[in-house]
Amino acid sequence: MQSKTLRPSPITPTVDLDKQGVQHGFLRLPYSRDDSAWGSVMIPIAVIRNGNGPTALLTGGNHGDEYEGPIALFDLARTLDVGRVGGTVIIVPAMNYPAFRAGTRTSPIDRGNMNRSYPGKPDGTVTQKIADYFTRELLPRADVVLDFHSGGRTLDFVPFAAAHILPDKVQEAKGFDAVKAFSAPWSMRMLEIDAVGMYDTTVEEMGKVFVTTELGGGGTARAETVAIAKRGAMNVLRHAGIVSGKIDHRDTRWLDMPSRDCFSFAEDEGLIETMVDLGDSVKEGQVIARIHPIGRTGIAPAEIRTKLTGLLAARHFPGLVKPGDCVAVVGTVD
Repeated sequence: MQSKTLRPSPITPTVDLDKQGVQHGFLRLPYSRDDSAWGSVMIPIAVIRNGNGPTALLTGGNHGDEYEGPIALFDLARTLDVGRVGGTVIIVPAMNYPAFRAGTRTSPIDRGNMNRSYPGKPDGTVTQKIADYFTRELLPRADVVLDFHSGGRTLDFVPFAAAHILPDKVQEAKGFDAVKAFSAPWSMRMLEIDAVGMYDTTVEEMGKVFVTTELGGGGTARAETVAIAKRGAMNVLRHAGIVSGKIDHRDTRWLDMPSRDCFSFAEDEGLIETMVDLGDSVKEGQVIARIHPIGRTGIAPAEIRTKLTGLLAARHFPGLVKPGDCVAVVGTVD
């Protein structure tokens, strides 16, 4: 899949992406550092292939402090029965492996945000090299892509699966059908506030079916959200016709993100007081959070009011906020 105008990727897989059966190995990226002159970043990968059916690419750890995806995918790589597969399942539980090992959103090596580094560069930073390998080597093989996210250490979400509102309505419909099959408690028709450099955008520009999630947050994972991730991954594989068996359908409620008015941002620093809980209904103009000054007493808090009527889908997680922090996301209920 190499371009004539780009250097070959420096990443070497230790698995054969076209071989039948079950393989566990690594994407090996040379990385010379102080403690290992000829060292490498070793990104775990599993390939389960049986026949010549469709291919699914399942990923987690795009951000290193989001854990439902890695838990579900390390487990799936170990337990998926190749006899039930009709096609190929490529599993990368932790895309930005340096960030995942550090428990941080971005890479400790180059501060790279994986989900803002696409399509990547084969001669760029470590994060850009990983992104480039996915863009040129893995994504062209895939028919359906599932990328797990949650809120990390700074956001908390109601658990939802999502696909994006797209210009191509046929492609959009396929994405929303896969979201319905995922069967999270909530399903989102998503509009990004900044799609430049995103994995999502790169996948969709290739015409692939793409599903993402937000399954909680706070820099941890709960039993409930891990169960949603495990069930959802299998449901998407069954929906795509890659794994045999019936879809485990659960009730889901649909949310929309119709505009930038869904998002509220802090203009002040201080101590945030959440006025409504995740999943609660809100009305346009309602105070959903207050930011208390912490430099001295006697100063009234700043109020954050929602611009839409809907449901609180996400909130800022830690107690302290800075100007520019996203403090709330409201989804409109279908």
